[in-house]
Amino acid sequence: MRSLTRFLLPAVAALTLLAPSAHAAPAEVEPLPQAHAHNDYLHERPLLDALDHGFTSVEADIYPLGDQLLVGHDPFQLRPDRTIESLYLDPLRERVNSGGLYPGQDVDFQLLVDFKTFGEDGYKRLDEIMREDEYAGLFTHYDNGTVTKGPVTVVISGEKPTEYVEGQTDRYAFLDGGTGGSIGADPELVPLVSDDWTEVFTWNGSGDMPAEEREKLEQIVGDAHAAGQRVRFWATPDSEGAEREAVWNVLREVGVDHINTDDLAGLQSFLTS
Repeated sequence: MRSLTRFLLPAVAALTLLAPSAHAAPAEVEPLPQAHAHNDYLHERPLLDALDHGFTSVEADIYPLGDQLLVGHDPFQLRPDRTIESLYLDPLRERVNSGGLYPGQDVDFQLLVDFKTFGEDGYKRLDEIMREDEYAGLFTHYDNGTVTKGPVTVVISGEKPTEYVEGQTDRYAFLDGGTGGSIGADPELVPLVSDDWTEVFTWNGSGDMPAEEREKLEQIVGDAHAAGQRVRFWATPDSEGAEREAVWNVLREVGVDHINTDDLAGLQSFLTS
C-alpha cells in the first residue's frame, strides 16, 4: 500500500499542476464587443459565466459596509464573502496574468460598478483598493489628461460622486452619464452614457419601431459616438421571444455599444448567429 501511495502522489501532483485554473480562459470563446451582463453577480459563477459566453462588459451592484464593498442587488442578499475583490477584481487579475481575458484577442473590457448607496464613501474605498500593488497594470488609468489603457476599464454608475471624481487628476475609474445630459461630455471622464429604455422610448419590440423613435435612437448613438462616448440602455425586453429579438436587432443595427441582458447564452447566440 505504501509503495502504491508513493507512486500515486507524484502523479496526482503533476495532474494538479497541469489542471487549468478556475479562472483560466476557456478555449476558443469569441469575445462579443456588444455583450453586457446586467446584474452579473446573480449568475452561478459571477464574471466567469459571462467570460465563458464572450461578454466584454459586466455590471456589479455594490453596497459599502465598513471597509468592505459587498456585491448584491438588495441589502438582504449581501454576504461578507461576496466582495468586489473576491467576485471581480481578483478573478480579473488572475485571468489577465494567466494569458489575458481572451488570449490572443485585443479586447476592451468594462467593469460597471453601480453603487446603490453611500456612493462617495464607496468610491473612495474602491479607489484605495485599485491602487494596491497587486492590481498594478490591471485598470485603465487617467493621469493629468493622459489615459493609459489597461485590460479593464472601471466605470462608476448609480449613486456616483461626480464632483469628487471630476476633481481627481489621477484616477483609475470613469463615470457613467445619462443620454439626456451627458452626451458631449469629456470622454476621458464620461466615456459611457446609459439610460432606461422605457423612459426614452415607448416601443417594446412589438411591430415595427416607430420612425420617429428610430430616428431619435440613431441621433443619440450618432451624437455620442461623435463625442467619443459609448451607449447603453437598460430595461430593454429580456424575455426570450420575438419582441426581445426585434429590439436587439435594432440595437445592433444602429450601433448601440452595449446590449443589456441577464440571459448570457441567449445574447451570445444572437450576436454570433
